[in-house]
Formats: sequence, structure tokens, C-alpha cells
Amino acid sequence: MRHQVNAEINRIADRFIRDQSEEGSWQYPFETGISTDCHMIILLRTLEIDDEAFIKELVERIAGKQQEDGSWSLFYDEGKGNLTATVEAYYALLYSGYRPRNDPNIQAARRFILANGGATEVHMLFKILLAITGQCEWPPFPIKIEVLLIPDSFPINLFDFSVFGRTNIIPFLILANLGFSRRTRRSPDLSDLFLKKENRSFTEDPEARSVINLIQKGIHGLKDYPGNLRELALYRAEQYMLDRIEPDGTLCTYLSSTSMMIFALLARGYSNTHPVITRALQGLKAMTCRIDGELHCQYTTATIWNTTLISYALQESGVPCTSNTVQKANQYILTRQHVKFGDWIIHEPNLLPGGWGFADMNTIQPDIDDTTAALRAIRTLATERMECRQAWDRGINWLISIQNNDGGWAAFEKNVNKKILNLIPIEGGKDMLIDPSTVDLTGRTLEFFGNYTNLDFHHPMVKRGIRWLLKNQESDGSWVGRWGVYIYGTWAAVTGMVAVGISPNHPAIQKAVNWLKAIQNQDGGWGESCKSDIKNCYVSLGESTRTHTAWALDTLISASTEVTPEIEQGVAFLVERKEKDWTNTYPKGRGMAGSFYLNYHCYEYVFPLLALAHYQKLAEGR
Repeated sequence: MRHQVNAEINRIADRFIRDQSEEGSWQYPFETGISTDCHMIILLRTLEIDDEAFIKELVERIAGKQQEDGSWSLFYDEGKGNLTATVEAYYALLYSGYRPRNDPNIQAARRFILANGGATEVHMLFKILLAITGQCEWPPFPIKIEVLLIPDSFPINLFDFSVFGRTNIIPFLILANLGFSRRTRRSPDLSDLFLKKENRSFTEDPEARSVINLIQKGIHGLKDYPGNLRELALYRAEQYMLDRIEPDGTLCTYLSSTSMMIFALLARGYSNTHPVITRALQGLKAMTCRIDGELHCQYTTATIWNTTLISYALQESGVPCTSNTVQKANQYILTRQHVKFGDWIIHEPNLLPGGWGFADMNTIQPDIDDTTAALRAIRTLATERMECRQAWDRGINWLISIQNNDGGWAAFEKNVNKKILNLIPIEGGKDMLIDPSTVDLTGRTLEFFGNYTNLDFHHPMVKRGIRWLLKNQESDGSWVGRWGVYIYGTWAAVTGMVAVGISPNHPAIQKAVNWLKAIQNQDGGWGESCKSDIKNCYVSLGESTRTHTAWALDTLISASTEVTPEIEQGVAFLVERKEKDWTNTYPKGRGMAGSFYLNYHCYEYVFPLLALAHYQKLAEGR
């Protein structure tokens, strides 16, 4: 077995060395299905930009993903196709002009849509795009744009929303309040897909109404302002977007917020060819990648995340920090540390910049996960080079200061966790409106502090993090992660607590270990379905994947003093590469429940490399 483990470690490491770019980064795709490809076609056609070669390539990729029943799905085991994805594809293919309405595949898609409720049943975020592009009426939205003027002292204000929520909600508020709609000479007619006349996207149950009433009370308090509140709010919204445009022209490096910004600027009177819109489009196109030769519009790039994880994993597997590969990677990482203030300063006004972001062009929106990953990667250099030590100290300071008052860590900011905002009637809002402490971020942050800063459970900050994790364990022993669901969350929690000195014999850890052993597949691996995210309980994929197996295996290794049969079986699954081909492309990341899933193409290599490297240390008694 040891020989096989060494061979697999070397195989993965060699692949990483070959795939590294000249600048030192790794640019593996960040895949999000066909949704982003569809949205790009719709955006380009609405702007009347005839980039035909680009659009044709996107059409081919979208069309190639259609299933036999005419639908498109979000993941392999979804069952019947996904209605929203199918309407997205149907609309984009028709709008492209390269698939006529009488095409048999288009007709099959139409039949699926009508048989499953029609376009009125699509996810709210896509229904907004249908309204923007003139395919349906704007559904009434109960919140006025003047909400942006409510002062920070009010119980609910703009900066109580997550930074991801803000960057998408602000352009939406412009569009909804102006009722912007634009059709073009190419626009297809989708009216036959709307089986219901009523187009309501925003529920008004009593709890939602109470939040809306509170917001309206805040707006009413502005009535004594002498100017035009509506126009001031529109101006503020526009400036918020313009002030947060990244060097590549995108709004916070997200395709969704950037495309919404473009539409919002059109609503404000900008021309199709205005330099800000042209630069934004160039930024979106620069984020494209190729997957098996096909063009794909990424939601954002994962370059910093890929590079920090891979540099760390290579060092864990025995590649010295003095190697050319690691040196180049870490130099790239150092150049991407943030020096600008972002919105996080609102919640921690005395804090200096020092975090890292997710995407290559991200300069103002750091996150906790990328910051810990970057610090893991540069940890050895920090003891040898002054500029690296300064980066290390700034990163550590930022990370410590961003801990939430409840003891956990969130994704982006501190204390953006007012649960009342989840009552705002926006579909999928719980995944975008607030940024609460999460198991995966808290666990991984503790793991970093425990393994790389010598802090343990005696430290008050660490103690509060442990307490938060223990409080949030599920009854079956698992933990649920924000970005990867149950196996991922359990891996983060257990490895984090063990790293800061919690005994593997602790009842919570033993309960988690027993849960993982109980869900191990007969082939020795583990596999979790995206349905876990929808049903809010663990759902087996029915097959094992390399990524889920690596997470589960690493968890068992961290909680063991010797190699167990379950660990041996998991290692055998990885080194013998028993996985089915389709599992490699199965989403392992959670974006928005029921509508948005993430496939990080580096995960199939980086997490098995880490797990096998840790197995080697356990087997050798290190």
C-alpha cells in the first residue's frame, strides 16, 4: 500500500507542476453548469453586440448538455430535469439565433417546460432577468430604493446585508424601482411559456410583512430631508457600484452582479457602448475558460483559491518550499494580498487590510477561507523573508479581528448575521442576504491557528470557536458546511478541533467519526449528493467520489493514532482510482440551494493529495 500511496502522491504532484502557469498560479476551471453561459448570451444579445464566434461556441456547449427528455439538469442524480435551467437554455438558444423554434430539441425543451409548470415557476433570480429583457412584467417589489439612505444607526440598513447580497441587490433595486425593460429586434417571444397570468416572485407572509414594515418605517423617517429622496437613492446606488468596480471592469468579480450592474447602468441612461459597460464585458469575457475544449463563462475565477490550496498541499506532500514550483506560487500569492479597504471596514473600523480574495482580480473583497489558505501556503517563507513575514502578520491580524461575536467565523465580514433579514421575501435569500458564522469557515480557521500558530484551546479566541462548533453539531454527529454540505462540514469541524488540542476521544469527535464510518460505501469511498443541500439532511450519492472520500479520510486520519480498516479502505479507493468517470465532474461545492452548484476542477487532485500525505504521516507514526 505504501508504494501505491507514494506513486499516487507523485502522480498528482507531477500534474500540478505541469499545469502551473508562468505567473505561478493554477487556473483550473470554476464550473457552474450552463447558467452563466446562458446569461452571457442573453446579455450580449440585449446589448446588441454581434460577437458571433463567441456566442456560437456557447450555444454548442449549452446544446450539448441537453438530456433525452429535452431538459437540462443541475447535477447527475437530480432526477427529472431542472425547470429553471431548462428555461434558461431555451431562452438563450432562441435568442442566439442559432437554434430555430421548430428545432426538435427546442421543441422537446418547450414540452418539458410546459409539463412542469411553465416559466412562472422558475427561480426568482432568473425571473428578474426575464423581466429585465421584456419577457414578462416586473413583479411588484415591496421595498423602495430609498432603503439605501437609511442610516447605519437604524436596526436594518444596507451594511447589514452580506457583501455578496449587497453587490447583487443594489443594481436590482435600481432596475426594480425604475421598472427597466428592454427588448431588441432579436428578442424571442416566450409568452407561451407563462401558464399563469400572475407573476409574483416575492411572498408576503406575515413575518415578511413585519420586516418590510420595519424597512418602510426607516424610509419614512427620512421624510424631512429637503431634496429628492428617490433621485438621491438612485445616485447613491449608482456610485456604490462604480466605486467597487475591480481592475478588470467587473463588479466584485461576479458575473451575476456585473451583468446586473450593466443592466442598471442602462436603466440610468448609459449607452450600450459606454466605456464602463465595455470594460465590464471585457472583464466577463476574460473570465472564460475551456473545459474539454468547450468555452465556458465562469461565474468568477478561482485562481487564488486554487493556487493557495495547491501550494499548501504540495508542501504537505513533501515538495520543499524552496522548489521553483512553490516559490513561484507563493510569489503570486504575496502579490494578491489586499492593501485596499473594503466594505468589511464598516463592521471593524480600526482594522487594516491584510486578507486575500477568491478571484484573481479581487482587490477589495477578501474572505476568511482564502486568507487561511494563503497563510498556510506562505507559512515557511514567513520565517525567512521580511516581506513575507509582514504579509503573514497583516493576514493574521485581519483574520483574528474578523471573528464574529458568537465565536465563529463567516465567509466575508464580521457580525453580518441578523437573521431577521432572512424573512425578506427573496427566494434563496438565506444563502445571500446575511453572512453568519459557518461550520466550515470556523473549523478551517481553527485548524490553521492550531497547526500553524501554536494556539490551542486555552486561548480565549480559540475557546469561543470550539464552543460555537460544539453548539452547532447535528444530532447524528455530523456538521453541515456552507460551501460543501455534510461531509465537508464534518471534515472542517473535526480537523479544526483536533488541531487546537481537543482530544480525538471527545464525545463530539467520536460521534462524528462513527457517523462517517456508518456512511462509508462498500468500495471504501464516500459520496454525497447535492440533494443534501435541498433536503437539509445527508443524502448519499450512491457512488463514491475522490473529493468526498478525501474529506472523510482526512477526518478519520486526524482523529486517529493508528491506521484503522476504514482508513485503509479509503486510501485504497484513492490509490486504485475506483471512481466512476461521471463523479469527477459532479459538483462538490454548494452555491445556492436548489439552483446553483459549484464544480472546482482542482478538488479531484488537491484534497486526495492532502489526505494521502496525512496518511503517510500517520502510517509512519509522525
